[in-house]
Amino acid sequence: MLVIRANRLRKAYRESSRSARPSEVVAVDDVSFDVAEGEIVGLLGPNGAGKTSTMQMLTTLARPTSGRAQVAGYDVATQSRQVRRMIGYVSQRGSASSESKVGEELVDYGMLHGLSRAAARSGARELAARYRLDDLWEREAGTLSGGQRRRLDIAMSLVHAPRLVFLDEPTVGLDPASRASLWEHVRELRDASGVTVLLSTHYLDEADALCDRLLVISGGRLIADGSPARIKRRIGPDTLIVAAASEVDVSALVSTLGRSAGDAPRVSGLEVSVRFPGGAGELEGVLRDLRDASVSPASLELRPPTLDEAFLALTAEEKAA
Repeated sequence: MLVIRANRLRKAYRESSRSARPSEVVAVDDVSFDVAEGEIVGLLGPNGAGKTSTMQMLTTLARPTSGRAQVAGYDVATQSRQVRRMIGYVSQRGSASSESKVGEELVDYGMLHGLSRAAARSGARELAARYRLDDLWEREAGTLSGGQRRRLDIAMSLVHAPRLVFLDEPTVGLDPASRASLWEHVRELRDASGVTVLLSTHYLDEADALCDRLLVISGGRLIADGSPARIKRRIGPDTLIVAAASEVDVSALVSTLGRSAGDAPRVSGLEVSVRFPGGAGELEGVLRDLRDASVSPASLELRPPTLDEAFLALTAEEKAA
């Protein structure tokens, strides 16, 4: 079942100045994609790519200049009230007031979504326990650490039991331990609660670790859509990296790998690397060729393309087009 259907979304802003005629700045340009129930989908792109503008249109915070989108079966332009009932949203800046206490924020947020005080308090207590906020119930939000504040933001977005949660760059500014903890909470949203997650990020490791699918945006345009593995494969095969046991083996290693892989190897110290389209299934043949050449490697690694490499290649193609 689809929970998001975006069709040719476009968002343009009018930019005016005293010395020139008003001009148009296009933030999102003809973007179409679907998101299925239960997916964790990442909007990946550099700063200014159009990720936040896309998310703001889908959460009814900005009206599309053209195109259409449905969220949980409702049109974002004509049924915004219904859309908001079905979603949770965590912005880059967060939603909690610095002066309010954690418990007050959770309860008030639930009541803003139409829950009775008793129901809001019950749900807030449950979420506080789940996100390790129960000991912070009486603390002012402004005194929380970055990781605690982000856990509060997520809890607030869930207090009305939404089907879909939008997370706009949720780990910006967090230390590595807090980022890893937040990743676990995002996985739990889907695995334990069945919530669909759409998150924006420019952290490639985050996208690779968390997302079932990636939507790569550059210059306001969607330039790739697929699983992290599929997107990485777009730039080419795995790389076979073999370390020689000594310098005298390097030349024999280069010659053997060149014949086995059909490509020119690259040398870096004692390491020889070569593009290797055969994959793991062809490694036995390489090891046999090395034995025949009387080469005993110190180590052997088959490394797939990284998301960093794929992202740089994709955005370079977009700029060159």
